[in-house]
Amino acid sequence: MDVHPVETASTTTVPTTTRDRLPWPSLLALGAATFAMVTAEMLPTAVLRPMADDLGVADSRAGMLVSLWAGVVVLTGFPLVALTRRFDRRRVVVVGLLVLAASSVLTASSSGFDAVVAARLLGAASVGLLWATVNALVADLVPDRSLGAAVSVVLGGATLGMVIGTPVARMVTDVTGWRVAFVGLGVATVVVAALVRLVVRSSVATADEPDADTAVVPTPVRPMLLVAAFTALVLVGHYGAYTYVTVLVRADGVPGGAGTVLLGFGLASAVGIALAGRVRERTALALVVVSLGTAASLAALAAASRSTVTGVVVVLVWGVFSGALPALAQTEIMRRAGVAHRSAAGALVPVLFNGGIAVGAAGASVVAAGAGVGAVPLPAAAVVFAAALGLAAVRRAGAR
Repeated sequence: MDVHPVETASTTTVPTTTRDRLPWPSLLALGAATFAMVTAEMLPTAVLRPMADDLGVADSRAGMLVSLWAGVVVLTGFPLVALTRRFDRRRVVVVGLLVLAASSVLTASSSGFDAVVAARLLGAASVGLLWATVNALVADLVPDRSLGAAVSVVLGGATLGMVIGTPVARMVTDVTGWRVAFVGLGVATVVVAALVRLVVRSSVATADEPDADTAVVPTPVRPMLLVAAFTALVLVGHYGAYTYVTVLVRADGVPGGAGTVLLGFGLASAVGIALAGRVRERTALALVVVSLGTAASLAALAAASRSTVTGVVVVLVWGVFSGALPALAQTEIMRRAGVAHRSAAGALVPVLFNGGIAVGAAGASVVAAGAGVGAVPLPAAAVVFAAALGLAAVRRAGAR
């Protein structure tokens, strides 16, 4: 790549490529923030049975903590962003993380299920604001041409939250109890807030300005919305079953128990993400394939409780397919959106994923309450399979 020097007042030269260097300390700090956010969101999934037993509620009711969280994230994100739009974004992230830490500690100290719900809703509202603010802050920190790389670094923290955060929380729970896991998360989140305050530069929200170098070509919005809608259905089925994964899969013969199963799922998901990164133009076809693979895995999950080995194998295969899903779905949605609708598509993605979590966990809770947790996988597989057929139809219509 050619490097063109730029004249300065002192006649020295500075390569223009230095402007493209990523602000690694800031991005890693924000990645730590997304790690804490995702771990906080999915923690009830990892400690579902111990938490439900301690609070004296059914598994199906405890599972609602995940859906309620996701629903609040969807509902509060945009209003809270509007209220804080004139504040320093770094300060908003720091305060949001401190509120999230308080939510975790309050959850751990709650004596009843209703108090746990209230504490969790406080944390969910903070995360709704955090997701939107972190995304904007990343865009402030780097030039547009480096945004994709920067976002990948920051969202890597979210992936680690699934791969490491929830399994470690389950292992801590098995040794010391679920309340200690929440306290540990609260302390870690305070540390992350301090890190963000120290290494990330201030940034005040400003009005968006169009990129003069970008030609905006009108793009039909309907294909993008269809891909988003069918992806949401895939997420409904996936997260509905995942809410009860530690109950559905026999882990009594696995060293480390349910924590090891979750760790295996997370590592398999990381493999899926790596494979998705190797897909180039054919993301539409790849998205259909991983959706069908997810549906097949969920159907096989119905037999997971019969054998520890079967359950572990199913979880690993499921992890690979579902791990590739978010990256492929987001890429395809952004491609379908085109430049003209890219901002709207970017805002749609977190709503889409959290909406899928909320509806999926809520629907699975209804099924579990009526027919038992063992009845959850097959309806979830049917929903994902129907969505995969829809994605295939959109792909054929778009000839891609």
